[in-house]
Amino acid sequence: MFAKTHRVIAYSRQNHFPNATSKDGLPDGAADLHGEDLAALLAALGITSAHIVAHSSGAHAALFFAANHPEAVRTLVINEPPAAALLAGVPGGDDVLKQWGARFAPARQAFEKDDLNAGLRLFAEAIGGPGTYDRRSESERKMMADNALSAVADAITTRPRPVFTCDMAKRISAPTLVTNGDRSPEFFHRIVNELVRCLPRRTRVEIAGSSHTVPGEAPQAYDEAVLSFIASH
Repeated sequence: MFAKTHRVIAYSRQNHFPNATSKDGLPDGAADLHGEDLAALLAALGITSAHIVAHSSGAHAALFFAANHPEAVRTLVINEPPAAALLAGVPGGDDVLKQWGARFAPARQAFEKDDLNAGLRLFAEAIGGPGTYDRRSESERKMMADNALSAVADAITTRPRPVFTCDMAKRISAPTLVTNGDRSPEFFHRIVNELVRCLPRRTRVEIAGSSHTVPGEAPQAYDEAVLSFIASH
């Protein structure tokens, strides 16, 4: 839908399909470096500013990009970035982080053992609840499999998690749309709450009938919200 009215460039992060993937490569959660890769890509293409639309770990990278290169962002659209550092020190935040870590422990353990099939299933169900993996389409499950080694890299890495803070969010001057699913885990709702508190120019839209993978679960509602926001700015 976006390509009908805009030039669309799909950016694939390091260690993600169709790039070469390896469990020794850059982890999925290296949002700071992924954000700098995006800056380098735009510079190489001669693009001085763009509408940035991103989901989940990609949205986390987009936050780092927008904070470090605010002049390059016309509008920013982010769906449920796992910017966990925003919950540090906020009331109840530590408990939410502990519960989230425990929820993902089985998936991490499977990835550490190179049990990719179990890891992908457990990962999907940690995000969306029981049955999530089976509800996903064949193409969605293939996409997960194509990027499985990035998830393994994330599970076994010793690289510290990048820290995105409220002060960094305050540096983002572009109009920002923050979306989330009404059925998403509390972890994402709390992060979105903090982003709404910290971002200077933000609009929040909650998409009904969806969990974390909003763009895939409610594509029409999501696309309409994004295109309407971009058109208004």
